[in-house]
Amino acid sequence: MGTFITRLSDAGTGIRLAVKDLIDVEGVPTTAGSRAVAVAAAPAPRDAPCMAGARAAGAILVGKVNLHELAFGASGVNAYFGTPVNPLDHDRVPGGSSSGSAVAVADGDADVAYGSDTGGSIRIPSAFCGVVGLKTTHGRVSLEGVWPLAPSLDTVGPMARDVAGVAAGMTLLEPGFTVDAAAAVRVGRIRPDGVDVDPVIDASVDTALKQAGIKVTEIGLADWLAAREACGQILGSEAVQSNLSLLSDPSRRALLGDEVRARLEGDEGITADEVAAARAWQPHWRDALARALSTVELLALPTAPFFPPRLADALGRHYTVFTNPVNLAGFPALALPVPGSAHLPASLQLIGPPGSEALLLATGSVIESAAGWRPGS
Repeated sequence: MGTFITRLSDAGTGIRLAVKDLIDVEGVPTTAGSRAVAVAAAPAPRDAPCMAGARAAGAILVGKVNLHELAFGASGVNAYFGTPVNPLDHDRVPGGSSSGSAVAVADGDADVAYGSDTGGSIRIPSAFCGVVGLKTTHGRVSLEGVWPLAPSLDTVGPMARDVAGVAAGMTLLEPGFTVDAAAAVRVGRIRPDGVDVDPVIDASVDTALKQAGIKVTEIGLADWLAAREACGQILGSEAVQSNLSLLSDPSRRALLGDEVRARLEGDEGITADEVAAARAWQPHWRDALARALSTVELLALPTAPFFPPRLADALGRHYTVFTNPVNLAGFPALALPVPGSAHLPASLQLIGPPGSEALLLATGSVIESAAGWRPGS
């Protein structure tokens, strides 16, 4: 329930592709998972440019998939279109905002799904549904024709059941892309201060790296939570600007879901001075991550500090504490499932320097082969 907003095809011999419903597909309305958008949405006159590679490759578009409303949330709960059902545990959240994308590939309805990631929206649902997701370098994939949340942070990237599927998704988004890098042999393990992590998840990340034979160096990285705060200020401010057409129309504002409306209304209070301070600090954080990556090839930590909460406990969780600092820097990151609890995987996050998607995928493939998780494992 709730995975697809528009189903388009169930047949074909090409790669089956699901597309998050904030990316324009010719002839299909883009709703951004929101009733407030859907009531006025006309069929898109053309594809978003990021669809061009998939069209040229003959990918089979199976449908537009659901998301957390306006891509503004990480639980994946959507009261209007229905919440996509987490295939690992139907009582738990699927993660968001790319909830339908994660569920579509986890359920086998698609080989590849396109999602977007502004603060963790590809990586969190990948973690919670046991799939692989790639947050691309900011600016690498065109955002034209993509419903904006926070354009200075927004990215589009692929999701699939395994690393090979994500690599195939990158070749659709960027024709000519190849995994032409050797896997990393030196990874920096970061453990941000001030964040409570489920010890099972933390140990699972360490075990997976060890089983893959990767040399691990502990790296201190101060200001992680400060980066999270700065990202939140920028994201919230830009989200208000991106959705002014909804907020300024009382009838459409009233159609917003309670959670998203309350969050946007709260973010209307972010001041220009607060945003300016966050933007002024952003280069410091980007430099700090670059310095951390100057002695190792990649950084590793969990994707999320906890297993997917139950639907009844979805609100008030700090879902993106391990993800949105990466968006503030604009760097790419890969979320990869590894063995965790009895029936739920943990998720290992790898962070690389700008443009290192091939390195991330090559390294992810090695970890997947040595210590990856599969349904039923």
